[in-house]
Amino acid sequence: MLDPLTLDQLRVLVAVAEEGSFSAAARRLGRVQSAISQAVHALETALAVTLFDRAGKVPQLNDAGRVLLSDARRLIGGVEAIKAKAESIGGGVEPELTLAVDAMFPSAVLTSSLKALSGVYPCLQVTVFTEAMGGAEQRLRDGAARLAFCVPFPGVTDNRASEFLVTIPMVPVVASGHPLATTASPIARADLEKEVQLVLTDRTTVSNGLSGGIVSFRTWRFADLATRLEFLLGGFGWCNMPLHLVRDHVDSGALKVLDVAEPTISGIDIHVVHERGRAPGKAGRWLIEDLRQRVVVCTGHGLTGDGPSAPIKVGHAPAAALNGNGGPRHQAI
Repeated sequence: MLDPLTLDQLRVLVAVAEEGSFSAAARRLGRVQSAISQAVHALETALAVTLFDRAGKVPQLNDAGRVLLSDARRLIGGVEAIKAKAESIGGGVEPELTLAVDAMFPSAVLTSSLKALSGVYPCLQVTVFTEAMGGAEQRLRDGAARLAFCVPFPGVTDNRASEFLVTIPMVPVVASGHPLATTASPIARADLEKEVQLVLTDRTTVSNGLSGGIVSFRTWRFADLATRLEFLLGGFGWCNMPLHLVRDHVDSGALKVLDVAEPTISGIDIHVVHERGRAPGKAGRWLIEDLRQRVVVCTGHGLTGDGPSAPIKVGHAPAAALNGNGGPRHQAI
């Protein structure tokens, strides 16, 4: 007789607990809310125990649900570990490489490496999610991506391993027609505070409770880097931008790099992040090492080896587990 308890039901339980509601879990898992409700009901029937208090408007985990939630996470982790071991025993290339990449990472480098990767592993399927702020890490947490190239956030999970990849240089910039462009250098913090700062905001909840890097009293917030760049060029305010994204605009005179008395952020440390127990396979490791070779200097709209350059930091920091007591601090940018 088949056991009525399924792994999918446990995944639904974890999703509801982490997202806070059935509707939010449905959006995360790409299902209709009724399917989430049915899965929870089937789980409660299989376990012969009620997991949620439904007295309020939004169902909440009861004591039994909270106890069994940790067991569900452990079982799911065990299944993922079995999959990882089987893949390792097989010794083959992963059938698909799913990447979540911070929008700060130079796309020219990534595309060059992926083109080279396709030549080495022509049958490999690749999925790339380009995300801002906590989006890349959220893809990793949801299981949608196996590798993330991002700034790891401290305190969101203890089940990640991380290795440093590169520091992306950042510069404070403003449109050439903006008042800050003609302010005497070095520009005092008081002068920055009076102007609008264009800030990236997080679509996810990953960065909740983390702050830093905001100087101005007035901020305009954007969910993606490209839109913020358009408003920056339009003269709406100032912000810190990746050097490789604004170099051409600075060279053309459309943007000006600000000489500030108190720099807020000089670089973004990008790490390779993956779940512990799910180390990169052959293709993933090949890609990481190829990126290390290509990420040498910062020019134009990507890090390449041609033309004028600005040095950046590249390294092979040892892989490390991240937890609530460590990890790099992520600043608002």
